[in-house]
Amino acid sequence: MIKKIFNLIVVPLDFITKYFKAMVFLLIVVILIISVIPNSSSINSPNLAKIYLQGPIIDSEGIRTQIDKILATPSIKGVLLIINSPGGAVSASVEISDMIADLKQKMPVIAYVQGAMASGSYYAGMYADKIYANRGALIGSIGVIFDGANISELANKLGIQEQVIAAGEYKEIGTFMRKWTPQEKDFLQKLINEEYEMFLSDVADARGLDIKSSKEYAEGKVFSAKKALKLGLIDTIGTQNQAIEMLKTLSEVQHPIWLKRDKFDAYLDKIIKTSTRVMLNAFTYTLR
Repeated sequence: MIKKIFNLIVVPLDFITKYFKAMVFLLIVVILIISVIPNSSSINSPNLAKIYLQGPIIDSEGIRTQIDKILATPSIKGVLLIINSPGGAVSASVEISDMIADLKQKMPVIAYVQGAMASGSYYAGMYADKIYANRGALIGSIGVIFDGANISELANKLGIQEQVIAAGEYKEIGTFMRKWTPQEKDFLQKLINEEYEMFLSDVADARGLDIKSSKEYAEGKVFSAKKALKLGLIDTIGTQNQAIEMLKTLSEVQHPIWLKRDKFDAYLDKIIKTSTRVMLNAFTYTLR
């Protein structure tokens, strides 16, 4: 019994002693092969991403979240900015514009206009390396607006009277409970003019346009893709696939692997698309 136990211990040790060098050599070879051949996770790493700017622009956090996710993925080499928005808040549009300009310094950014790139959404996407638009897109509306209602007559009929305590001559500016005073209108007009001048200056800088000719491409006018191309507001009339091909060229990506969107983001995008269609239909009707 002792002899059998001894043999069970000695035989494996004898095998290891005889073939130790061969086993070490094979182990080194395996390690070298693993280091040379990329693993499946690196092969499947995303190299391109899409940013969606859709619907009214209320704030910039949605775009910031998308950009942060892209920058947290070092394998990404280029971005397709998909735009279908009638515009929105000035400050949010400026923030997105600055974020796109900064992202452009890190990787190529191609903008593609699905439906509308108007007002704030034009501001937001104008710093892309190239702007593609399908031939049915609406582009421009470079202008600033501040509107409000005067419901004083309705309030009187309903017996509603406003009570306000304010400090500062212009603290009630923009109220809908009475007609604006000439001083308030003048103040608001100067404010809007200031914002408009900033918009014009930034567009001219981003697109290389002559600010002296701004009446041709600005003044709140909305253009077809064909006219926008002539004015220099976009670079190409084409399809999304053509925009992707340009992105592949600039980013030197041969086989695109797109960064996947979260399921919640995709679901939210469907809701936004539905609401955007309604707003764009109304927007298009007013242009007629």
